[in-house]
Parts: sequence; structure tokens; C-alpha cells
Amino acid sequence: STAVPVLVSGCAGAMIWLYGLAAVIALWALVWLWRDSLVISGIPEKYVFVTGCDSGFGNLLCKRLDRRGFHVLAGCLTQKGADDLQRSTGPKLKTILLDVTDSASVQKAVEWVKGEVGDRGLWGLVNNAGRSVPMGPTEWMKMEDFHSTLRVNMMGVIETTLAFLTLLKRGRGRVVNVASVLGRVAANGGGYCISKFGVESFSDCLRRDIHYFGIKVSIIEPGFFKTQVTSLEPIERELHRLWNQLSPEVRDSYGEKYFEKYIKIQRFIMNTFCDPDLSKVTNCMEHALTARYPRTRYSAGWDAKVAWIPFSYAPACVIDSMLNMVLPRPVHSVS
Repeated sequence: STAVPVLVSGCAGAMIWLYGLAAVIALWALVWLWRDSLVISGIPEKYVFVTGCDSGFGNLLCKRLDRRGFHVLAGCLTQKGADDLQRSTGPKLKTILLDVTDSASVQKAVEWVKGEVGDRGLWGLVNNAGRSVPMGPTEWMKMEDFHSTLRVNMMGVIETTLAFLTLLKRGRGRVVNVASVLGRVAANGGGYCISKFGVESFSDCLRRDIHYFGIKVSIIEPGFFKTQVTSLEPIERELHRLWNQLSPEVRDSYGEKYFEKYIKIQRFIMNTFCDPDLSKVTNCMEHALTARYPRTRYSAGWDAKVAWIPFSYAPACVIDSMLNMVLPRPVHSVS
């Protein structure tokens, strides 16, 4: 019978095709790793401006960039934050007070940076300043609760970036915007997820618009880390404020047990999943500033890599079902 030789020949051809495909994938991976490892030159002559440097990611990033030899220009919200950072770094790091929600403060920072960088222009802008509270069930929010977060996390990023674009074009530099895994999966109400979705969208539009000028834009998507943003005290304080300002009708529809369980879930999440190793995020920021070919997106933290980012591609019904299993159920719910 001729069927057996034909079958063997077909299997051999399929195996050759599979081996060839595997070789191509392996070669592509090696080339990508090599390309990803290439580093820029001239670091001691480059200037980087970072917002939100009082604590957390921004504070650690400034210290690391300072050790690498960058001229670090740090925007701090408080004088104490600026003084503490200055004392723990070298003479090449300089600080300025910056409130990203205040246009005059942003413009003052631009003029200051312009005087520092001169004709070289700005190599890096890291939009790191952010806030998380208030967050909670959407119905508990007032418009000002949304505005207070959006002004910092989204509008502050947009205004600061636009203000520095001329200096970035002169330096053919980098924009590094800190978003979040919650900019991929909206897991709670309030302005935080909305603002981080906005940062993702703004960064994509910006990247596509200004790559002609040699400017690269990267997005950092951290998972849950132990910073001021995930500190339980302000989160719980704001949840109590939101609960107390509800009308009796709305409060009764949720019930006291719902509120108590919501608080317990926040405590469990923040105490269980928040990673204390902030370098996992600053490593990504540093790569975006020093790599010859920075990535478009960086997922920081194992929860981001194995859970949040994969979940973001799942159907909405899957995400809804998972969150429904975690979050409490209002006492008068109908579904």
C-alpha cells in the first residue's frame, strides 16, 4: 500500500515545518533580548525630570538615576519631601516644589528646567505623581471625588507633558507615564481606574503623534505595591467619609454589613498582595530611560504579569464574574 509512505512523508514534512517555526521563534527571541539590552550613551550629560518624588516610586527612581550619573530634576509636593531627597542624594540632583494640578506651578517648573538644561533639551520626563483616594462603589461618589483624582492622575499628566514637549523635542527624549494594571481592568469605582485608563489612551495617542521628532513614549503598568497610594489609613478614612455622606435611602440599600465587608476586603487585598519591593517598578522606569529601544509598555510585579494583564484580555463577563465573587453583595440587590 502507498498510504503508509505518504503518511510518513507527511509527518516528516510537518515535523520539519514545526522545527523551522521553532527555530524562527527562538531566533526572534534572541534578537529581541539582544536589542532590549542595548543601552544609550552619554548618561552623565542627560537631564531627567520626575514628578511625585516625595516618596514611593518617584523617590526611589531619583536615587537610582542619581547613582547612575543622570542630572536628576525632582518635583516634590512638599518642602520636607524635597529636603529629605536632597539629603540622601548627590549634588547633581536638584529639587523644586511642584503641584501638577496648579498650572502656575507647572509653568514655573518648566522655566526652572529650561534654565538647567540649556540648549541640550530634556532627555526624560517621568509623570509619576498620583493619588488613589477616594475609591469605592461608584454610587457613593460625588463629582468632586472624581475631579480630585482626575486632576492629579490624568489632567496633571497631560498638562505637564504638553508643557515640557518643546524641551523634550530639543533633547529627542523620552516620556515615561505611570499608569496601572487598574488602567487595564476597572476593579473599583472612583476616579482612579478612570484616570489610569486615560493615561493609557493619552500615552498611545502621544506616542503615535510625536515619534516623528525622535521622542519615545513608554507606559508603566504596576501591579499592587506598598506605597502611599495603597496605604490603608487614607483609603479607610475616605471610605468612612463616603459612607457617612450617603443619604439614608442609599445607605440602607447597601446595608451596614456591606460596608463592613468592603473595608475587610480592602484590608485583605492591601495586606496580602501589595509587594514591598518597589525596585520592580523603578527597574522598568530606568529601562525606559536608558534602553536604546525602550518598550511601549512595562508590566511591573508578578500580579500584573500573571493575573491583571492576562485578565484584561478576557471577556467582560469573566471579569464581572470574578469581581462578583470577591466583592460584597448589597442587602437589597436583585441580581
